[in-house]
Amino acid sequence: MAYGQHQSFYLRDRWLSKAIKQLRTDSRFFYDKEAFEKIGLGKNMVQSLRFWVVATNMVEEQTNDERKKVHHVTGFGDIIDRYDRHIQYYDTASLLHYHLSNEREPSTVWYWFFNLLDETAISKEELINHFITWVEDNEEKKISHKSLKRDIDCLIKLYTSGENAQDPEEIIQSPINKVSLLSERNGVVYKKAPKSIEYLGLIALYYTLLDYCQKNDTFTVSVEEIINREGLWGKVFNMNRNLTIEALHLLTSHKRHPIIFTRTNNLDTVQIPQNDPTSFLEEEYKRKVHTHS
Repeated sequence: MAYGQHQSFYLRDRWLSKAIKQLRTDSRFFYDKEAFEKIGLGKNMVQSLRFWVVATNMVEEQTNDERKKVHHVTGFGDIIDRYDRHIQYYDTASLLHYHLSNEREPSTVWYWFFNLLDETAISKEELINHFITWVEDNEEKKISHKSLKRDIDCLIKLYTSGENAQDPEEIIQSPINKVSLLSERNGVVYKKAPKSIEYLGLIALYYTLLDYCQKNDTFTVSVEEIINREGLWGKVFNMNRNLTIEALHLLTSHKRHPIIFTRTNNLDTVQIPQNDPTSFLEEEYKRKVHTHS
């Protein structure tokens, strides 16, 4: 698992598009000594950005024939860069959040907070202690407590930056701020339920189902799984049963790829059309951009 790779900098607006622009012409951009000047960020911020582009699945880190690390834009990253570069849609913010939090690596604290932590309200001090305990129980090597505290700080700032206008350091919002799934007040951190499906986006919700089904080689999933399984709506998006049922009903009316939602006394199941998540996403974003143009 991975800790502290963000260099204490939460993801800022426009960072992802700046990185993609550089990586389209130089897959070794992050190893260029002049990278910070070319992109207009501090050296530590460039290291932080290298983490963020991979953690959000915009970019994939690989090894080339010369055994050197390179970074290539993913299919997902290409779609977001072409259709919503400045992350104006709720769907895009939700998708970035999903990729941050649905797997243990490389953004372990996000995975832990949204999928494994049961508390919906907890003091920041307790939150840090819970995370330290979990890491110590699951890691053979010793991880610096200072690094783990920075992970919690960064997690909170990613969703709350811009809320406290009195602090000049917090004026710059993150592109994920708009999903509003976490808040902090008077030293207490809260998991927040979405205000409505609109604040997540049906495209994002459908994509997460397709991604889950593809990874697990199935196209049937129960409502209980959607609510309780790691990486799905109840965990990643803090969705309750009522909101989940509402979203599923809406997806049964999808114009091109309607799901089949079967409700019985014992088990509510969802059958999802076999579709590649990335292909689905491109189709939906093309339609979305055309509708808004």
